[in-house]
Amino acid sequence: MKSYLFRKMFLVLMLSGLFLSCKTTITKEVAASTKSPNIIIIYLDDLGYGDVSAYGAKALATPNIDKLAHGGVMFTDGHSSSATCSPSRYALLTGVYPWRNKDAKILSGTAPLLIGTDQLTIPKMLREKGYTTGIVGKWHLGLGDGHVNWNERVTPGPNEVGFDYSYIMAATQDRVPTVYIEDGLVANLDPNDPIEVDYSRNFEGEPTALESPELVTMKWHHGHNNSIVNGIPRIGFMKGGEAAKWSDVDMADVFLDKAQQFVRNHKNEPFFLYYAMQQPHVPRTPHPRFVGKTGMGPRGDVIAEADWCIGEFLNTLEKEGLMENTLIVFTSDNGPVLNDGYFDDAVEKIGNHDPNGGLRGGKYSLFEAGTRVPFITYWKGKIEHQVSDALVSQVDLLSSLASLVGSDKKGQDSEAMMDVFMGQNNQGRNDLILEAATKTALRKGEWLMIPPYNGPAKNDHVNIELGNSQDYQLYNLNEDVGQQYNLADKHPEKLTEMINTFNVIRGKDDAK
Repeated sequence: MKSYLFRKMFLVLMLSGLFLSCKTTITKEVAASTKSPNIIIIYLDDLGYGDVSAYGAKALATPNIDKLAHGGVMFTDGHSSSATCSPSRYALLTGVYPWRNKDAKILSGTAPLLIGTDQLTIPKMLREKGYTTGIVGKWHLGLGDGHVNWNERVTPGPNEVGFDYSYIMAATQDRVPTVYIEDGLVANLDPNDPIEVDYSRNFEGEPTALESPELVTMKWHHGHNNSIVNGIPRIGFMKGGEAAKWSDVDMADVFLDKAQQFVRNHKNEPFFLYYAMQQPHVPRTPHPRFVGKTGMGPRGDVIAEADWCIGEFLNTLEKEGLMENTLIVFTSDNGPVLNDGYFDDAVEKIGNHDPNGGLRGGKYSLFEAGTRVPFITYWKGKIEHQVSDALVSQVDLLSSLASLVGSDKKGQDSEAMMDVFMGQNNQGRNDLILEAATKTALRKGEWLMIPPYNGPAKNDHVNIELGNSQDYQLYNLNEDVGQQYNLADKHPEKLTEMINTFNVIRGKDDAK
């Protein structure tokens, strides 16, 4: 009897030991597989679908962007939410279509904060899940209440909508104020030389490009003839803040350094970084290291510069041992434009390069080149390379990232598509509203419908077709990606279906 009990106890203890051992192993494996991944969005400015060699560019080489494309999911039908910058950035961070916010337009440097401080954003959602959040680069979503004193802490801003750290330019490189702002404070500001900014009137004694063209080193073409900083005429008027003014040719290096610092400072905790690069938006000011590198003038050179910065940034992630636990999303805020306000040889030296990649339109346009942009997801060891034709949008990142980190938060218009972004599913969106200058169109499957709109057919300043027409436009993008054949008359049933879907999503009274 004692022998039987002893054997039974031994068996129980042995099985318990095996169970605990297995449980420990399983727990470690689960912990490893569920460790909160770092999340990085690399967001370029005005980069076209055809500006990346992985997407077919021949005249431009982008080896570091290609590394992401050839190691991750390269989407051929990925979209920004708008054909202009501020609306796209709003949708990216909030998961809300920009046309729902009447103020989501291209903002001036003195515009009030576009995102509500009580509004859900990607960084807010991630911060609730234990992430440290940061933005480095272009903001262009407004600051303060529209009456900013640049000599005090500027608030509300990025820090009030979810970012623990921010190092930004307020608006764009071609707009004043031409200073960096770190956590709400103008960097390197001399209190004895206060900054003044105005978008309606100049300050007495301050030269402008109109009155003092001899001071300009970059000639303006349209709309950029106000205050001159570093020889470049800008939009808006600025006085003071000399010590705080940025050096345009060093901007890429400055933002790269801040992005690298953020990674190093937070490598031991889950982090989210929104790395919003300024290239190839005007004014295109490549560092001397990149001048002449492409033979395509400053526009080509700043794309090469951006690609180099991305390579250096990826090297930092590799060196810090972070690549295997970091999801990277690479994309652009809208389609391309050549002449966007300055004479910089972008048109003259374009050669055979097609920034649109065979698409029609460009920045500001409802045609496909306005919003169809390079869109890549990369996660070393987690995402297998594939080319996906799934219809995806930047507005979906909020809900998708929420599902990745175990949050139940969702954006109003944001669909949870993490399996698509991970390359596990090729079923993208059923439909998508696209926007350009507050006008909207509908993508549904392979079809694009543009309602009738008043307005010019082309923006003569930038030489881009806008998509405006007195008639409905309907295109089958599988058969006609260049949108040369309007099928509205040939497919009345499909047109009616598209109009009905459009009206349901937008609301019939708002669908204008």
